[in-house]
Amino acid sequence: MNDVAPSSDDHATPDTEKQLTHVRADGSAHMVDVTAKSETTRTAVATATLRTRPDVIDMIFAADLPKGDALPVARVAGIMGAKKTPEIIPLCHPLPLGKITVDFERGSECVVISSSVKTRGVTGVEMEALTAVTTAALTVYDMIKAVDKHAEITDVKVLAKSGGKSGDWSV
Repeated sequence: MNDVAPSSDDHATPDTEKQLTHVRADGSAHMVDVTAKSETTRTAVATATLRTRPDVIDMIFAADLPKGDALPVARVAGIMGAKKTPEIIPLCHPLPLGKITVDFERGSECVVISSSVKTRGVTGVEMEALTAVTTAALTVYDMIKAVDKHAEITDVKVLAKSGGKSGDWSV
């Protein structure tokens, strides 16, 4: 079996751009070679929604949960999650993250969690932004499960990205 992964050039041609970049011709997974890519400033914004009852929303935003004040804990957890992304997502490249924000918006029956992640590097930070919002959502869930066992995490998605060869886009 050949353990040599294709170069990044193998994935940049129009004929192959629709192929999966983390899968070799034999079907095995590999980490994409990004050494030839240009370093640019890259950002990504992601969101997740935690749905729960209105009385639990009141407790979350009043810092009145049995486990304590959920939002500051979830913010730090989200930041830590973004920083640990390559440790939990097997083929992600470790990146020097320059800025990570995690914010919470109150809804009547939900908390919308958003994250923005920024780096100067050779690959994007979409996975780091997604990891930040899901880690923060899981932390809020953990802190409210004693008062709402039916809470759910939904609508996890990337809203925007910028930088790199593929350019900018947003939902």
